[in-house]
Amino acid sequence: MKRNVLFYAFALAIASFTLSCGDDFLEPQRDTSELTDADFADNIEVNPALVEGSLNGIYSFMIQRFGALGDDAGRHYDIGHKGIDVWTDMLCGDMALSTNTYSWYAGTSNMVFTTNFSDDENEIMWNYLYRVLNTANLLIAQSGGEDAVPETDEAKYILGQSKALRAYGYFYLAQIFQRGYDPNQEILPFYTSDPEDTSFAKVPASQVYDLILSDLTSAVELLDGFNRPLKHYINKSVAQGLLAYTYAAMGDYPNAKIVSESIVNSGEYSMLTAGELAYPGSGSGFNDVNSSAWMWGYDLTADLGIGLVSWWGIVDLYSYSYAAAGDRKAIDDALFAQIPDNDIRKQQFLDSPTETNHLMPINKFFAPSRQVFSQNPMTTDYVYMRVEEFYLLSAESSAKTGDETTAKTRLKDLLNIRMGATEAAALVDPLTGQDLLDFIYLQTRIEMWGEGKSYFALKRNQATITRGTNHAFQPGATVVYDADNVSPEIPQSELNNNPAITVQN
Repeated sequence: MKRNVLFYAFALAIASFTLSCGDDFLEPQRDTSELTDADFADNIEVNPALVEGSLNGIYSFMIQRFGALGDDAGRHYDIGHKGIDVWTDMLCGDMALSTNTYSWYAGTSNMVFTTNFSDDENEIMWNYLYRVLNTANLLIAQSGGEDAVPETDEAKYILGQSKALRAYGYFYLAQIFQRGYDPNQEILPFYTSDPEDTSFAKVPASQVYDLILSDLTSAVELLDGFNRPLKHYINKSVAQGLLAYTYAAMGDYPNAKIVSESIVNSGEYSMLTAGELAYPGSGSGFNDVNSSAWMWGYDLTADLGIGLVSWWGIVDLYSYSYAAAGDRKAIDDALFAQIPDNDIRKQQFLDSPTETNHLMPINKFFAPSRQVFSQNPMTTDYVYMRVEEFYLLSAESSAKTGDETTAKTRLKDLLNIRMGATEAAALVDPLTGQDLLDFIYLQTRIEMWGEGKSYFALKRNQATITRGTNHAFQPGATVVYDADNVSPEIPQSELNNNPAITVQN
């Protein structure tokens, strides 16, 4: 099968992450120069270290500042994966910009960038995710293509991670740029490792989700036995986690339950203890990748030189940050009011030492020094996924398939730690039907605050919430899961450079 040389030139440029995101990003290419599979298919067997270097490049890109628009743009919310966490938590209403000084998140809090395709936020998310998946496409091609059967464990694990990363990119794109799951709606341009499968025009969501499911199912198999050297690598359980979320997003709750339960029952991870959930408990602070609950995360070290332009620089009072300098990120006060006083998670959110009415996460996410405006460079770690998510997703999936017994069991497994068994049973046991589903959704919002998962829950539950009073913009606004102002738009740069797209999402 033939390969378009510009596809590989483009992908190689992505892999080195030196390509600047100008107006020609993802512009359709029409060159007729060709290379054959023979030029690439044996790379992973002959020199796996070379291919693994590109794989590591993707993981590094996930924490890179200015990776999507470039240094010249200087957008301080262009920070990779964790930047998406902030935007989606704000769009669903659970994270409040309680004071606005520097205006980096004014358009998010005001829910206006989502209705203007020329705003940077749309382009940053689009560019970041397509860079991840297109580089993964290169690695899949170098592994032998879509149907490759690796001959060594090393090659198998590289292909498994590459497929999982491509699925990650497409899953986030589909969740963010489609208002609600509709398999027939055309939503995204489509790229695989085979340019003959490329569609510059948008393809139906069913085609995108079919590839996500295929990639993750394959990745789970390929990564069986993979003992990753660091937690920022995707292993089998992370691929299972992405697969569970994909099934749930599609409304396939029987399979979402099966996969969630397999993660919970694996014994590979254990839930956070009560002390770990909030300062001043023993081991508290969502800041250490070595936590037994963390399934996927990034170990930040001083030599990485990560400073203000980072997730910690956005959220943490105790870092050299916008949060300390005047752009407060807080839990929505209407959500906070729904946390029982005997729930330790209520202690995660407090007013800062010098101000009131902000409910900042100073006892959940914090630099261990606990000195305001202090940590720089950032050495506290990034959490991407943890095991508690799948207790909650199992509960949700069980309830939606009529298995309320399992749903309540998983809820109480979680809440027993947070408030005690007696109190948890008193809340959970009487619930049935929609009341049980609503309670699971509420617990997901409380538990996952600041971790980028509440937006997915809003959409798959087709929810409507009312924001509290502590938002700098639009306090009290109604947030509807499929409203225009909740899902971003395909960016202007893509529409300008891709004539195959003629209508917005």
